[in-house]
Amino acid sequence: MKRLLVLFVLVAASVSAKVETPVILVFGDSISAGYGLERVERGWVALLQTRLKDQEYGYQVINASVSGETTAGGLARLPRALMLHQPKIVILELGGNDGLRALPVAQMRANLARMADLASAAGARVLLLGMRMPPNYGPDFTEQFRSSYSDLARGNKLPFVPFLLNDIALSPNLMQADGIHPNVLGQPRLLDNVWPILKPLLHK
Repeated sequence: MKRLLVLFVLVAASVSAKVETPVILVFGDSISAGYGLERVERGWVALLQTRLKDQEYGYQVINASVSGETTAGGLARLPRALMLHQPKIVILELGGNDGLRALPVAQMRANLARMADLASAAGARVLLLGMRMPPNYGPDFTEQFRSSYSDLARGNKLPFVPFLLNDIALSPNLMQADGIHPNVLGQPRLLDNVWPILKPLLHK
């Protein structure tokens, strides 16, 4: 009986520790899902988990990114992800596929705003990762697309990375052959672009 009681206490402590471990939910598309990488554990999200551990931040990173995801698809998925994982921080990395498909920028921004509101209402801090479109989409569209992120971040007072692929997108040695997705060499650079804005949101 005594042995069973000790076992119960140990199991309960383990479950409690798991429940109390704060979660960072990465909610993105193929850039965060590790598209095109031979091993997903070499993607920037997996590297984030390693850095958190190395620097003794007690967070669990959940990668809920889906290749090909649009903001409309993300908005449909987010409520369940919030309920399931109860994150303290949501890293929102969506919109690139909306832009590549030339979907209405106003609707993309509205979807991102709704996702930010849902995450905030669930008690999570939201970190917004901005994207940009290549110049062949035309100056009007590319500027509207770019400014939709900065306007949303400013209006909602969200921590914000203006361009996730900064110092990566124009470096062929850091990009896959499709010119859209960073290769394995570009993954640490992605993390380095996110980290300075994420770190002030973390607690040890």
